[in-house]
Amino acid sequence: MLQQYLTVKGYGEHEITIERSRFIAYIQRAETEEEAQAFIQDIKKKHWDANHNCSAYMIGEQNLIQKANDDGEPSGTAGVPMLEVLKKRDLKDTVVVVTRYFGGIKLGAGGLIRAYGKATSEGLNATGIVERKLMRVMKTKIDYTWLGKVENEIRSSLYQLKDIHYLEAVEVEVFVEETNKQSFIDWMTELTNGQGNISEGEVQYLETLL
Repeated sequence: MLQQYLTVKGYGEHEITIERSRFIAYIQRAETEEEAQAFIQDIKKKHWDANHNCSAYMIGEQNLIQKANDDGEPSGTAGVPMLEVLKKRDLKDTVVVVTRYFGGIKLGAGGLIRAYGKATSEGLNATGIVERKLMRVMKTKIDYTWLGKVENEIRSSLYQLKDIHYLEAVEVEVFVEETNKQSFIDWMTELTNGQGNISEGEVQYLETLL
């Protein structure tokens, strides 16, 4: 598992018009090629009447799966510039489809490359980019009398509160970087005067919107 990487927040769409042609960008996160292809087919069904439904995706920790499809546009003028935007943004597990309705004015190869690149870039901006960072979930069980103090201190600290479980005792879950585990344990022990029962939970990705 990668320590951290960038991807899209989730589903998004954004439309631009260039020389009367409509370019509609559809964005989605996809962790497998099957998910990416399914998304592309869904958009193609939705816009069966469009002139083109061009696509690009980049999947895997090492970006081993990279595909670009011009869907009838001149070779290299649509899918490839879309893929290049994903590469420049260093986005993983991301699929993009740009649907084009031709407006009657030919753009030429250079114009098409710029149009598909712009549609992809603006679509990504509208959707949002997140950083996913691998974190350890640290769990602290405390008596209810400690909850107010502990929660306030966590919220004003550099640590990210994940969840609070209201059980027989309160269990507070916090995202902590692996290298900061001992520092967190020392901090929480001091904060609770040693009354907190601290344990390690699972490793999870924490998403932060950029």
